[in-house]
Amino acid sequence: MNGPMIVTLTTLAAASALFISGKIRADLVAVAALIVLMLAGVLKPEEALAGFSNSVVVMMIGLFVVGGGIFRTGLAKQVSRKLLQLAGTNETKLMLMVMLATASIGAFVSNTGTVAVMMPIVVSLAYSAETTPGRLLMPLAFASSLGGMLTSIGTPPNLVIQEALRSGGYGELKFFSFAPTGAICLVTGILAMLYLRRFLPKNEGVASSKGRKRSTGELEHEYRLAEHLLRVQVLKDSPLLDKTLLELRIPSRFQLTVIEIRRKISPRNQFFKTINQEVAGPESIIQEEDILYVLGPREDVSAFAGENGLVLLDSGEQVVTRESQRGAYATSDMGLAELMLTPKSRLIGKLVKESGFREKYRLNVLGIQRKDQYILHQVKEEKMRFGDALLVQGTWEDISLLASTASEVIVVGQPLEESRKITMDRKAPIAAGILLLLIVLLVTEWVPAVTAVMIAAVLTVALGCIRGMEEAYRAINWESIVLIGGMIPMSTAIEKTGAAELLSSGLVNSLGQFGPMALLAGVYITTSILTMFISNTACAVLLAPIALAAATQFGANPHAYLFAVSIGASMCFASPFSTPPNALVMSAGRYKFSHYLKVGLPLQILMGIVMIIALPLIYPF
Repeated sequence: MNGPMIVTLTTLAAASALFISGKIRADLVAVAALIVLMLAGVLKPEEALAGFSNSVVVMMIGLFVVGGGIFRTGLAKQVSRKLLQLAGTNETKLMLMVMLATASIGAFVSNTGTVAVMMPIVVSLAYSAETTPGRLLMPLAFASSLGGMLTSIGTPPNLVIQEALRSGGYGELKFFSFAPTGAICLVTGILAMLYLRRFLPKNEGVASSKGRKRSTGELEHEYRLAEHLLRVQVLKDSPLLDKTLLELRIPSRFQLTVIEIRRKISPRNQFFKTINQEVAGPESIIQEEDILYVLGPREDVSAFAGENGLVLLDSGEQVVTRESQRGAYATSDMGLAELMLTPKSRLIGKLVKESGFREKYRLNVLGIQRKDQYILHQVKEEKMRFGDALLVQGTWEDISLLASTASEVIVVGQPLEESRKITMDRKAPIAAGILLLLIVLLVTEWVPAVTAVMIAAVLTVALGCIRGMEEAYRAINWESIVLIGGMIPMSTAIEKTGAAELLSSGLVNSLGQFGPMALLAGVYITTSILTMFISNTACAVLLAPIALAAATQFGANPHAYLFAVSIGASMCFASPFSTPPNALVMSAGRYKFSHYLKVGLPLQILMGIVMIIALPLIYPF
């Protein structure tokens, strides 16, 4: 072995040991390994940094953004609700459904794309079933690779061996030529996971409905806001037109609170949004056809409407329905929060209207909880006492500003975290359309896969399925990105120094003398080991010609050997960086390297044993 090869293998061994120990972050280990290879002269700087411009890494970034959009629009929650209706909360049924659905998609879409499509749905499903996502995400990642073996386009190694057989004069493989071996892989994988799932993260610490902070929906219910919320619409001859709420003095004159204004947007902007929602503030100007959400007794609202040329939209005894109320208190932009007065707060003893919440923070005080009593009428005339809980409404940004700057009150919960739980349900059809477009582009290959993902990511942001680039950046799991980007050049070093060729040719040559079955085992085992350290595509490209030459030398059917290369390269479960799907689920599932060893390594070994036995039966020597 030459010097560069020794350095490369030593660095790889050290990095693997650190990955297994888990004492240092995986992304930091990957970057440190790159630095060592650059300092040793094994890789040039441009070679070491090439991984971060690799199409797989760019795809992963885009897929995180698309996945974030699926979450934020509530599409994941809607789909998971349907799956939950079918499977219930039984973990075994959930895992089987997730693996079968993922494998079905993975047969036609890249395993990376499949995981990106399914991951937000599965995370939402796990929380709905009150189980930790880690119980389902690793089966999801593995099922995407298992499903990829069902068709010729399911995984890149399939295309590699298809081309090797064609160029070698052994004919073309059909689209479903991989189905028999793929079906065996899928059944083996599912049955194995029924046992191996015991090593996945336990359900410790899963949030239940008890003992946690109240959500906005729970606050609405507790304060019985829906029973006191009515809608009025402004007519063209109303005396309120073109006046600000400050000028109108509605709270003092009518003992009512206008908490929100909804108005139509001009037709030229309707492609993006048809209704504008804004928190009612002192400077809000009333316009024709505005719908005002008013909090107060029905008789007071009726009097207010009659005097000011307004139409009461909620007639009779009906209050605002759940559908028309949707978003009145909590949307992706606006929310509710509870405030507690500090013991030494200067607000104690002051009237609510003197608190300055509306003028300084643009927040409406909707109600007060005082011991077991809820005060919702003429709130502005109430004196605040220590122990009061104030219910306020405003934009999440304003609530967060109050939480970070005010010393007089304590905001219960984390406003920004709570805002991310509020889904933009009206955008769900758009997110579904983007997802469908992505799947069509990936299946038809009209454009390269990385281009398809970039198109979907840009549309996710441009069409408002995710709130701007800042939230798009937050949706990306940078630890996974750096890990994959840092480990891709490692495969370049292994190939460049000759370590890969030395390992593959040496093992195949040593086993060839024991007959075709031993050689088949050697090809599979070599591929399975090598693919843990270099990409499955590079592994297949490297070993396919060696396997074909060995089969030809023996006069044996090359199909079994080349299928061993494809399956061995694709069925890599023992490390998080061996395939993009494994890396994609690592953070969301809160997996450690040891989880891949405990679950993935036994599965990888079992798959090897089954396929070494099955391949000669399907493709006799």
